[in-house]
Amino acid sequence: MHIGVPKELKPQEYRVGLTPQSVQTLVTLGHTVWIESQAGQGIAVEDTAYLAAGAQVVQTAAEVFHQSRLIVKVKELQSSEYPLLREDHILFAFLHLAPDVQQAQALIQSGCAAIAYETIQDATGRYPLLAPMSAIAGRLAVQVGAHHLERSQGGRGVLLGCVEGVPPGEVLVLGGGVVGSQAIEVAMGLGAHVTVLDVDSKQVSRLAQQWGKALTAQVITESNLSTMIVSADLVIGSILVPGACTPKIIQRSLLKKMLPKSVVVDVGIDQGGCVETARPTTHASPTYEEEGVIHYCVPNMPGVVPRTSTWALNHVVLPYVIQLADQGLAALKADSGFKLGLNVDRGQVTCAPVAEALKVAYVSADQALSLRGI
Repeated sequence: MHIGVPKELKPQEYRVGLTPQSVQTLVTLGHTVWIESQAGQGIAVEDTAYLAAGAQVVQTAAEVFHQSRLIVKVKELQSSEYPLLREDHILFAFLHLAPDVQQAQALIQSGCAAIAYETIQDATGRYPLLAPMSAIAGRLAVQVGAHHLERSQGGRGVLLGCVEGVPPGEVLVLGGGVVGSQAIEVAMGLGAHVTVLDVDSKQVSRLAQQWGKALTAQVITESNLSTMIVSADLVIGSILVPGACTPKIIQRSLLKKMLPKSVVVDVGIDQGGCVETARPTTHASPTYEEEGVIHYCVPNMPGVVPRTSTWALNHVVLPYVIQLADQGLAALKADSGFKLGLNVDRGQVTCAPVAEALKVAYVSADQALSLRGI
């Protein structure tokens, strides 16, 4: 199969869909890989490395899309890429369609098959392609939160870590999944006092057992959220409902009760965010202040550490790329978890949470594939 990797266009997105090592594997298997020139620049990988791996390097994204059937990206398509899509394309990337009506409409109109990394499950029900990026985002959330708590950044001037005679900073983590667990580990390592609230009692018990009395872990209620948030220096929103819009856990009325110049890092902003006042920002201008609270809402947080992120993502993505390259969309039929990644096909929305969020008709992936004779 002809596989294309265009340069990422999202602001300050430095990751790349395939590393030279991944390209070499695919070429060895008999596939042709087309790379847009300088696609690897953000991870300090030159075109020569891709050429040495056997890739065909071309000058424009238009050439990549024209030559390829399978398009492998990291982040969702940008508006300038919409016209490049064809009905025979298979798009494989993070899509986050629920809050992104414009992109969803473009994919529907193109007739392509769009497979989202974030809704693919493995045999245990976990999200293997989302997990490494979530882990990185969780660790970064504490790092950027601590930075923006500095007075020079407009924050409260609080150090999260413990200093003799001074109480540590207060960190509130909403959601104890992959993002939340990583955030807890980093915040605890800095010496902060950490509280985690989660809807899942099993998750709460797991974290309580792991950290003991050092961590305050509770099932989330309106009462304890209201109590905990008023004393938090840093709030990390790590709530995710794969494929669907993130529920607004922190309403504006609750935000008003937070400490002046405290910080909210809404990691779930890709899916709309868990804070009512959250809106997407960029790495170039990552924060804004509303109701006296600093909001950090960058959708592509792992993009700021692209070398780590690209290799971590390729480690889990490559086996799926190989399946698609070898079998086409038939690879989805053979793997029920992989099939859950199909979000759009031939103008139909094939992911139930996405269809519900966009208020459009839902067609099952099985139905869509059967119409293709698969």
